[in-house]
Amino acid sequence: MSLGGLSLNLRSSGIYIAFALIVVLFSVLTDGAMLQPQNISNIIVQNSYVLILAIGMILVIIAGHIDLSVGSVVAVTGALAAVLMVNMGLPWPLALLITLVAGALIGAWQGYWIAYFGIPAFIVTLAGMLLFRALTLTVLGNQGIGPFPDQVRTLANGFTNGYLGNIGLGPLGGADLFSLLIGIVAIAGMVAAQWRTRNARKGYGQSVEPIALFVLKMAAGAALILFLVVQLARFKNLPWVLVLLAVLVLAYSLMANRTVFGRQIYAIGGNLQAAVMSGVKVKSVVFWIFVNMGVLSAIAGIIFAGRLNQAGPTAGNSFELDAIAAAFIGGAAVQGGVGKIVGAITGGLIMAVINNGMSLIGSPSERVMLVKGAVLLAAVAFDVWTKRRAGAAR
Repeated sequence: MSLGGLSLNLRSSGIYIAFALIVVLFSVLTDGAMLQPQNISNIIVQNSYVLILAIGMILVIIAGHIDLSVGSVVAVTGALAAVLMVNMGLPWPLALLITLVAGALIGAWQGYWIAYFGIPAFIVTLAGMLLFRALTLTVLGNQGIGPFPDQVRTLANGFTNGYLGNIGLGPLGGADLFSLLIGIVAIAGMVAAQWRTRNARKGYGQSVEPIALFVLKMAAGAALILFLVVQLARFKNLPWVLVLLAVLVLAYSLMANRTVFGRQIYAIGGNLQAAVMSGVKVKSVVFWIFVNMGVLSAIAGIIFAGRLNQAGPTAGNSFELDAIAAAFIGGAAVQGGVGKIVGAITGGLIMAVINNGMSLIGSPSERVMLVKGAVLLAAVAFDVWTKRRAGAAR
């Protein structure tokens, strides 16, 4: 394998290797508490809204932009949902639909100024961060609104039912059979999708990894999914928010990798002038990227408010920084044009594991921020370093 190929593999796989090492490190430091079923469930539920934001943020960054307003949009959409459901008594499905439409309108407002008026996204979303935080405070004042309907709380904090009962797992005890079957289906889907991608690349004459390496990667992925599902099935089954996340990750991965719109996002971030000359409607694509970010922010706002069972004026503080960090740690390039949905989720999980692990060992908050900042800097430095090595090898 050439040095250039090695650098490419290191760049694409390094984030997953780093994630595995961080999990192992904190598992040792916490005497195994990190990987206990309840703790794994807590990591997913407590960080679900950041992972949802990371899905939209990675697309914004791939296109060469940034969104600093998502935390404030989380707050204002959560406040809107609370007003509609609690104060006005609207049925929860209608209230959620109106909230999602409001998120789309917020995204369209910002997308217009960025795409069609030509104001840099940094400025527009910085203004949005202030505007929508002010609107949240106007709606809520200094008080929260709650409680939310049971259905909304279940989406944020609830778990799937044991539809098929439990199955014995020897020393591990019992686990929900339905959850285990879902895990097996997920593994089969992952292997089939990766095998199809590999064959497609071979059909186009592109280089692919040796079959032994492919099998090793699939085995590692399958082991990870099976371990996660078994642990969750031993606790309270699959969290509903994990089901929502899985649907979003699958849908957005397919969109980014298999659709014209997805390829246009990468083209805009990779080389804007070439994209324009190729006929890409850049303004339209950028506009819809921010509409999408608004909708995902609204979903995150509903999930966060539902988890706390109230909409508060301080909701969403620093969420934009967590989402941006997740995208860059997950492999997004500073210049745009590079990044994957799964990478952003992995970056978000790295931040979540650091938060959780350092909390378990009793580290003070300033040390947690120190480590997270160092990890973010290291991730971006690694991206720059691999680009330079790739350039030198050519």
